[in-house]
Amino acid sequence: MSNDLVGVWEVALSDGVHRIEFEHGTTTGKRVICVDGKEILRRDWMFKLVGKETFSVGGANTKATINIDAVSGFAYEYTLEVNGKSLKKYMENRSKVTSTWVLNLDGTDCRVVLEKDTMDIWCNGQKMETAGEFVEDGTETHFTLGDHDCCVKAVSSGKRRDGIIHTLLVDATEIAECTE
Repeated sequence: MSNDLVGVWEVALSDGVHRIEFEHGTTTGKRVICVDGKEILRRDWMFKLVGKETFSVGGANTKATINIDAVSGFAYEYTLEVNGKSLKKYMENRSKVTSTWVLNLDGTDCRVVLEKDTMDIWCNGQKMETAGEFVEDGTETHFTLGDHDCCVKAVSSGKRRDGIIHTLLVDATEIAECTE
């Protein structure tokens, strides 16, 4: 990255946290987008300095757009949208539709993400093979991480406002959920 770096964002998706970097050369018209350190878009000699650049992020090819707006004179504002929403709105919505746990298993950091709408479970960017079953008080979704038996329990909170409570158990030990 050069000294034209004007924006850096961290975006948490099911397959991991992705770092987006944007270079904007206002004298050369250059635009460069890097995702996780890899250049995915380069435009040189763009005479229009404002506008937007759309690209994909992550394994699910999530749509992202960087908006370039003139603020005053030669000052610019850069905003990131994910799936058509501002990054802030996207992350707020994401916290409603996913649960995330971060733990260390056998010396390896693991980031486990549950997509509540599909009940898909991801660990460190890999979609896990799962087996779901109905139990007396809700559902259990079983999977393994290395030699560890894991289970996501979904139980009604009994309160309409709180909805369903998802809990991760690793070798029958409850893991605390983290907020991203």
